[in-house]
Amino acid sequence: MKRITCFIPYGEMGTVLQTVSSLRESESVGDIYLMAGDPQAYPILSCRLLHTGELGESSTIRQIAELSMGDYTLIYTGRNKLRLGLFALERMMQVAGDTAAGMVYADYFRENCGVRTACPVIDYQKGSVRDDFHFGPLLLYRTDALKAAAARMTEPYRFAGLYDLRLNVSEHHPPVHINEYLYTESRMDIYLSAESPFDYVDPSNREAQAEMEKACTAHLERTGACLTSPFKPVDLNERSFHMEASVIIPVRNRIRTIGDAIRSVLEQETDFPFNLILVDNHSTDGTTEEIRRLAGGDPRVVHIVPVRKDLSIGGCWNTGVHHPACGKFAVQLDSDDVYSGKEALQKIVRAFYEQQCAMVVGTYKITDFNFKKIPPGVIDHREWTPENGRNNALRINGLGAPRAFYTPLLRELKLPDTGYGEDYAIGLRISRDYRIGRLYDVLYLCRRWEDNTDASPSIAETNSRNSYKDKIRTWELEARIRRNGQ
Repeated sequence: MKRITCFIPYGEMGTVLQTVSSLRESESVGDIYLMAGDPQAYPILSCRLLHTGELGESSTIRQIAELSMGDYTLIYTGRNKLRLGLFALERMMQVAGDTAAGMVYADYFRENCGVRTACPVIDYQKGSVRDDFHFGPLLLYRTDALKAAAARMTEPYRFAGLYDLRLNVSEHHPPVHINEYLYTESRMDIYLSAESPFDYVDPSNREAQAEMEKACTAHLERTGACLTSPFKPVDLNERSFHMEASVIIPVRNRIRTIGDAIRSVLEQETDFPFNLILVDNHSTDGTTEEIRRLAGGDPRVVHIVPVRKDLSIGGCWNTGVHHPACGKFAVQLDSDDVYSGKEALQKIVRAFYEQQCAMVVGTYKITDFNFKKIPPGVIDHREWTPENGRNNALRINGLGAPRAFYTPLLRELKLPDTGYGEDYAIGLRISRDYRIGRLYDVLYLCRRWEDNTDASPSIAETNSRNSYKDKIRTWELEARIRRNGQ
């Protein structure tokens, strides 16, 4: 019979009792280790005690690899009560054996105050390299794959140990998702999972993020996807334009916010000509009429209502960029956001020339609807470095705002016609070949309110978006591997 060595966090007695009791229902379970950071902790429930640090520490991963004597190693990353489904572990071992997976993970239920919620997770891809990929809290490794991966882990990480383990395992045995609901966790309290879409740029997490970047870059180097070649030069004067810059706003049904956006553009003070291109995607709430009223005959305002009715945000951007009125630089502004001051556009255009880049990304501040700063506040993406930004971009979920592009290149490459992730996709594509410039002044106020695209998405919506971004990364990884001749 195949055996499993289990590692679970030491914690509140009732929680540990429930989890251990559920594990013991399987005849396949051998040793159970309680991972305790407290040196005063004592063994309970016939379990072994492992005095160790957090799972993010490389030393903890090496201890687990050394102690695991079973055919499989189960690591529970949660802090809550775990209840396994009938023969759940046997099912996980069966799939692991059939697929030769280095690790398997499964869909699960989350229970809170008697209410059970389905928590499906998504399939792992080559491009699932972001450190906040959500596997659920229960991971079953093939022990020989775990031990081999742990032996390759040489960095003494404090935060990136579990992430480094996963990347190392995936290089030889891709993780396999079992899309069956195999267990229940009692509360929403997942250890080491991302609680906020901004965790990766929160300044308080910078030390951890630096480790994640180092682990990811090492993975890209081992798999042949790391870019080190010089950037292609960009000739910013190869073509002439009537306008130096165009602010492009795709908009649909934003009657409450479009006025603020338009005013913030028309108030810009520059030493060059610019215009505003509004791509009005068939609004039905009065937005169209409001645009006409606010434009007031201003020749700088170009109001486009596309002939096509099948466009998403990316398609609206392509429509604006390919319009003959578009200037040399196409600058982003979302229809519910504003520039932070009258110098934003001037600073962005200047950055193109000073940094000789094909794209510029600025810094933004998160606010509520009334422009009051809310956590985490300023997002400056300082994890982007000139030396490694284009590689680290594969690990994170976005590149920042406002974004601006050299129009001839954007016309050539084009954005995917999607409503989510189109900006990330084009940013990755540009970064493969060209320098992306950075500005660390706050140029942009990003409103968080109920009508945002990512306001309170369902689990299904979140999974769909994450799957798509992982697919974008997969395509980009494959292109970079081919670029490197691997």
